Amino acid sequence: MKNVIQVQYYQSPCGELILGSYQGKLCMCDWNREGRRALIDRRMQKLLHADYEKSSSEVIVRTIIQLDEYFGRKRTAFDIPLFFVGTDFQKTVWKELLNIPYGMILSYGDLSRKLGNPKAIRAVAAANGANPISILVPCHRVIGSDRKLVGYGGGIPAKKILLELELSDKVFF
Repeated sequence: MKNVIQVQYYQSPCGELILGSYQGKLCMCDWNREGRRALIDRRMQKLLHADYEKSSSEVIVRTIIQLDEYFGRKRTAFDIPLFFVGTDFQKTVWKELLNIPYGMILSYGDLSRKLGNPKAIRAVAAANGANPISILVPCHRVIGSDRKLVGYGGGIPAKKILLELELSDKVFF
């Protein structure tokens, strides 16, 4: 018998997201973009031995409420239980992303140094790009060392909107 990942779509101000719940935890808050979906969906379904079922769950309902609050500038941190689906290295990177506070940015080099592996910039960037729990695991807060907006699963326009939302009192871009 296959496991089930409950999925529901969420329309954010910067694009459609697919929310996924597995065993009472959020395993996906990912951009519904062509090309990206196949890669993320294949990984999720393979590693969890699961099929998608379009339905809701308590954690999806809570996530929608908290995303609405975030986009309404009423929330700066999330308290949703997360379920990471990836390699050990990816999970390490994603857990470190959780330490980047709202309104702060880091470069991929900074993130590599925080992980104790300053030469692993490309590997850290790849893990960052494979993050299936966007916004809650704030991969959008990682930028190029030249302070340019680079690489984001939701696209650069979405990354710019998220950073402008969080950095509204600062001018960077």
